Amino acid sequence: MSQTEGARLFRETWIAGVHAHFPGEPKPSYVTPWEETPDWERDAAGTVYEQVRQFLDVSDGHASRLTREQKGRFVATCWTAQMFRHFEDPKPGYVADWADLPDWQRETDSDIFEAIEKSLR
Repeated sequence: MSQTEGARLFRETWIAGVHAHFPGEPKPSYVTPWEETPDWERDAAGTVYEQVRQFLDVSDGHASRLTREQKGRFVATCWTAQMFRHFEDPKPGYVADWADLPDWQRETDSDIFEAIEKSLR
């Protein structure tokens, strides 16, 4: 899978996770379709996809033995680094630590890792 295809997988999994886990009606930006996703966000999604893919590769697939929470934390940390890369002064919510993320976002980040993992089998 190319990085662009991986970015799209990331985004589609994010949207599905928001629909599954977000309490109530999500903000429109949370579920913006791929075609309308800003370039910086597409780039960040592709980079995080690639980081997860490489992580699984360099562990010879054994990163699949991480707990669901550990998988989500990895995605969240990679995403935070991208926010610092793309924004000089990102909003606090963009760079919140795992413990400060809402449950729906934690679940969605875990879903993303697992979707990438599944795509590599």
